[in-house]
Amino acid sequence: YVTITIFFGLIVNSMCGYALAKLQFKGKDFLFSLIVALIIIPLESIILPLYFLVFKAKMLYTFTALIAPFIANCFSIFLFRQFFVDIPDSLIEAAALDGASPLKTFFSVVLPLSYPVYATVLILQFIEHWGDFLWPVLVTDDKTKTVQLGLQTLFTAPPVHYGPILAALTVSTIPVIIMFVFFQKYYVQGIANAGIKG
Repeated sequence: YVTITIFFGLIVNSMCGYALAKLQFKGKDFLFSLIVALIIIPLESIILPLYFLVFKAKMLYTFTALIAPFIANCFSIFLFRQFFVDIPDSLIEAAALDGASPLKTFFSVVLPLSYPVYATVLILQFIEHWGDFLWPVLVTDDKTKTVQLGLQTLFTAPPVHYGPILAALTVSTIPVIIMFVFFQKYYVQGIANAGIKG
């Protein structure tokens, strides 16, 4: 579920960030200000309305409940937008003169130049979803239980064996370490390039 969430999140958030950075449309500045404002709202403050929304949509105890609400991410959109602002407009204009649509320009010109920010968002989102606990507690059952909920059962089911617990905790951190090692160079570069600019 983490892989699917990140995959669709990278597509949706990057395209939204590109639109906010390079396309001209009415209300763009207001929309960007709204997205930045929404970054500060914690999940805990919207978790009950979100739960009732998932319940009304009959998605409880499915992987869809874990994936759908978190594909769009305001902070990811912000990072993409800040990175895309620095891409020269001349490249996009040249693609437009060659007859490329905005969508084709995005995938053929912008995306190949944007590996650092994609790696940055991938790592941040992976860590966030891999370690998520509160939302999965509400919307999962035994068949859709996540890693963190599985680890929690090792502490609550007596007797508590600390050897297997430590082994399970070690194994659960391996994917995070591997992810960071492989994308570390792009991660640092992406953070540097997607910083707050004027």
